[in-house]
Amino acid sequence: MKTVKNDNKLKLHPRNPHRARYNFALLADSCPELAPFIQLNRYGSETIDFSNPDAVKMLNRALLVHFYGVLFWDIPEGYLCPSIPGRADYIHYLADLLAQSNDGTIPRGRSVQALDVGTGANCVYPIIGSQEYGWQFVGTDVNPVAVQSASTVVQANSSLKKRIKIRQQADGEHIFAGVWQTGECFDVTLCNPPFHSSESAMSSENKRKWRGLESKEDAKKGTLNFGGHGPELWYEGGETGFITRMIEESVAVKEQCFWFTSLVARKDNLKRLYQALKQAGATDVKTIEMSQGQKISRFIAWTFLEPNQMDFWRDTRWRK
Repeated sequence: MKTVKNDNKLKLHPRNPHRARYNFALLADSCPELAPFIQLNRYGSETIDFSNPDAVKMLNRALLVHFYGVLFWDIPEGYLCPSIPGRADYIHYLADLLAQSNDGTIPRGRSVQALDVGTGANCVYPIIGSQEYGWQFVGTDVNPVAVQSASTVVQANSSLKKRIKIRQQADGEHIFAGVWQTGECFDVTLCNPPFHSSESAMSSENKRKWRGLESKEDAKKGTLNFGGHGPELWYEGGETGFITRMIEESVAVKEQCFWFTSLVARKDNLKRLYQALKQAGATDVKTIEMSQGQKISRFIAWTFLEPNQMDFWRDTRWRK
């Protein structure tokens, strides 16, 4: 098992356009709806109230307009509103992962097919990946409201319509089965799995975090500024249970994907995942570390392809 550490510690990926502080004037110029949420902090710098879900949602909308040309983006109330910089980091490190098998050159354009498991109502990973690298995406989700929301975003933006497809996962017991079509191949899969094992476990963790806030008023709110709805946040067995199930199902399509990947929030879970991958017969496993501020995150990647199969894949798909 290989762990690839981020040499540029506590900073976003070098190609991530969100490495600098937010320029709220430019963002508000691209998205005027952001302006009412901009305020000065105690140092006299412009910011927003990051504990306000509406402010965070509007910031995301402004970032997607300004950096990715997405003219319409919205999510239903209460659904996950993710951090755009962190999501972009995952995409850029995935590009590096593919480049490692392509003589250091990132495969770009329609020849690269990506599968986003649990794309959510926000559809952010496919948006960033398609706009930054021209990749084709299939986004799947078990929640019909999330599927409808993501589909609406895609259809409302001409730059996304030909690059992103959204599919409903009809069976909540499965991850790939039912949405991975016969004979379909993906160069990479990605996933931000449910973190908690149950709604009650999530509530307990959320209360603990809010007790650590300086603002008692914020602590009384007891809400997540980034939202989240049902399967977006919890799964029986938590993220280990979800990723283990993904590993088990990946065996059935092991020759139809170059790299399977998933975020892993807790480093302590890696040992069990490595064991599951060994049992599944993965030929190569990597753990890629990422960082955002003081937070260290990571994703695990595995493949069942042998070196000669990787070479054939590269030559026939990326070098046409």
